Amino acid sequence: MSQTDPVELTAELVRCASVTPEEGGALQLLQARLTAAGFECRWADRGNVRNLFARWGDKGHPRSFGFNGHTDVVPIGDEAAWTHPPFGAEIVDGVLYGRGATDMKSGVAAFVAAAIDLVQTAPPDGAIVITITGDEEGDAVDGTCALLDHMHAEAEQMSVCLVGEPTCPTTMGEMIKIGRRGSMTAWFEVTGVQGHSAYPHRARNPLPALARLMDRLASHEVDRGTEHFDASTLAIVTMDTGNPATNVIPARCSGTVNIRFNDAHSGASLSDWLTDEAAQVAEAFGVTIDTRIKISGESFLTPPGALSQLVATAVEAETGVVPELSTSGGTSDARFVKNHCPVVEFGLVGQSMHKVDEHVAVDHIVQLKAIYARILRDYFAA
Repeated sequence: MSQTDPVELTAELVRCASVTPEEGGALQLLQARLTAAGFECRWADRGNVRNLFARWGDKGHPRSFGFNGHTDVVPIGDEAAWTHPPFGAEIVDGVLYGRGATDMKSGVAAFVAAAIDLVQTAPPDGAIVITITGDEEGDAVDGTCALLDHMHAEAEQMSVCLVGEPTCPTTMGEMIKIGRRGSMTAWFEVTGVQGHSAYPHRARNPLPALARLMDRLASHEVDRGTEHFDASTLAIVTMDTGNPATNVIPARCSGTVNIRFNDAHSGASLSDWLTDEAAQVAEAFGVTIDTRIKISGESFLTPPGALSQLVATAVEAETGVVPELSTSGGTSDARFVKNHCPVVEFGLVGQSMHKVDEHVAVDHIVQLKAIYARILRDYFAA
């Protein structure tokens, strides 16, 4: 039986214009391939998002290995800036170009190809579950969350899960993610009293209050890091007044901060701190500060153990590189999967993701499939 070519499958997926939330044919392509290989496939759609659930093996088997990924991609930006067609999947000098080539259609192609080959050539004693969403690059509320809700309703189970996001900074094999920082955004709207800039005593300027609040937040040492995490960060991302006049004190202004936090905090504890800081500044300046907070995800850690060792052993065997166990970077859908089962992430070098001329080395796609195949063999052989 011929082996499944992950490069060809990556190219087919890249040719699907699946910009969030458009499915673009990518998930339908995978559904057809997996069904033909004996996987039971179901749609777990929610809202306007299409999500694919696939399982090979018995439902509820105590040894069930899961893969998670996404086929949606970010917009291409200025098409004229691309050297190669963004959905052309052209291969030049051993490099495949196209939106999603790195993030993360090649990762999806690699784990789908590895899973298909295993069940067709050496059927394991256990189950393989594949969950693929079309809503990772968007709001992520109707994607992996919908898949996990579907699994809960249908009593489906993954014992462990590997998310195939790009994880390596510069060299193939150098990093496995065993956790992620939490992420949250806070919006502050400061309201004072508008007036003439020549008579500031007749107004109540909201700008000094906003400046003080932003300075207090940005100057605060959130923490110094924990055993597995770097120090949490707070960044001011915008301050706005919308005031075109130089002789008018505005009535309102706003500012926004984004926090990436480690396991020393929760979204709730940081929300309390932000709200308290805003209240203190509002009182001191005699203004009103309305605060709105969105927690995109809590920090989480899968402690080093059997799962991370399984993945690290396979990575080293196929690349010769001993991977670092890391919690760096932004958020991923692993933040949702961790509520279901232990989860780690491993994938390609991610330097070109979201960029013009996004690309992936063809050899890396082949290597990634080999790593995933070894992980599956070792998992079921244990």
